[in-house]
Amino acid sequence: MRTIIFRTIAPYLAALMVLFSIFVLLRGHNEPGGGFIGGLIAASSLAIYGIGCGVASVRRAIVFHPMGISGFGLFLGAIAGLPSFVYRQPFMTSQWLEFKFFDVDVALSTPLVFDIGVYLVVVGAISSIALALEERESD
Repeated sequence: MRTIIFRTIAPYLAALMVLFSIFVLLRGHNEPGGGFIGGLIAASSLAIYGIGCGVASVRRAIVFHPMGISGFGLFLGAIAGLPSFVYRQPFMTSQWLEFKFFDVDVALSTPLVFDIGVYLVVVGAISSIALALEERESD
């Protein structure tokens, strides 16, 4: 399905989907969404880009190997639980850091770090599967 229309629109659609996936990731702790759903949207955008423009262009776009992205996400998810040990609380107890940034209250939390880790695991794993299937299909 590599029509000229799809090849032309795929990069723009993929970029829009990645932006939406980041929006879903960041709003996911307080409202519906989160790392898993955001990661699925981002992996779907990479799959659309791969179908439209080829696997080689996707591999150039993501720079790192998808399983490396997944491994880093797993590491980040595990690291998110460590600050609770500093305060002698059970593992994965939420910790919050609140500060003002140009008169805007910013609240950073360990659940956000965990969600980013889940996002990266899902993007890496699903992208690895999708790219492997697309490579096998194109041979």
